Amino acid sequence: MNLPVPPGDVLKLADAEAVLADVARELPSGNIIPYLGSAISDGVNPAVPMTPEALAAFFATKVALPKRAKGNPWSAAQHIEGSKLRATVTHLMTEAFSPVVEPTALHTLLASLPLPVIIDTWYDGTMRRALEGRADWGEVQGISRAGIGEDRWYRFYDTTGAETNRDAAEGWTTILYTPHGSVSPAKNYLISDADYVEVLTEIDIQTPIPDIIKQRRTERSFLFLGCRFHDQMLRNYARQISKRSRTPHYALVDPDQLTKNELRFLLSHAITPIAVPLARATEIITANAKA
Repeated sequence: MNLPVPPGDVLKLADAEAVLADVARELPSGNIIPYLGSAISDGVNPAVPMTPEALAAFFATKVALPKRAKGNPWSAAQHIEGSKLRATVTHLMTEAFSPVVEPTALHTLLASLPLPVIIDTWYDGTMRRALEGRADWGEVQGISRAGIGEDRWYRFYDTTGAETNRDAAEGWTTILYTPHGSVSPAKNYLISDADYVEVLTEIDIQTPIPDIIKQRRTERSFLFLGCRFHDQMLRNYARQISKRSRTPHYALVDPDQLTKNELRFLLSHAITPIAVPLARATEIITANAKA
C-alpha cells in the first residue's frame, strides 16, 4: 500500500481523512496491526484511569508519594513496591482497573475482523471483553517476573481465561497481545520501574516479545490508535514491538499535544502522523473497514 505522505509533516484535514480511509480498507486483509493506547477508551468509565498521568494520580490518592514519583505511574509503583511490597502494587492496580470499561465501537469493529494480531497496551481488559463472542482467539500477556521464580516474560490464555501454551496459540486466528499485562484474566501487571528495567535490558534483542508476535508482525504495518509517545519507555515498546515489520506505519495524533520528541520519534520510524480526532477516526474506520 503506497499512500501519498508529505515528508516530515502531519497529515491534516481532508488529506488525513483520505489516508485513514485507505488504511481502514486494508484492515480486513490483516495487513495492518492495530496498536491500541490507553486513550482509546478515555471517558468511557470515569472511574478508571485512562492515561499514565491519571494512574499516577490514582496512586497518589492511596499512598503518600515523594515528589519524584508524582505524575509518573512507574516511579509511583516502584515507591509503593519498595515501601509496601509488591502485593500492594497488585492490589492497587486491581482496584484501579476492576470497574468495567465497556468496548467502544472501535473495539467492537476490531473484534469482528479476522486480524492476526491486536495489541492493547493498557490494563483495563476492554479489548479482551470485545472479543468474548468469538471462539478462535487467545491472548499472550506480558508478566512481571517479580516473585514468580520463573524465567518467563509472558503467558498464554485461552478464551475462558485459562492458561495455555504456544502450541495452542498457533491455531488462533486472532492473537490479543497485551505487553504490559492486564487486569484480566489473571491480574498480571508490568508497572514498576523495576519491572521495566528488567524488560528493557532485554527488549533490544527481542527476548521479551513472544516469537508468535514476531512472526505475525512480519510484512505487516502498524496503526497506532489512542497512543502517546511522550515517555521514553512508551517509545521503546512501540519501536521494539513494531521492529522488522513493514513500513510505513500510521498514528492518530493531536497536533496541539504532540511534543517535538514525539514527532521526531514518529518520523524517524516511518510512522505517518494523522491529525484526526478519535471520534471522527472511529467513524472513518468503521465506514471503510468492511470484511
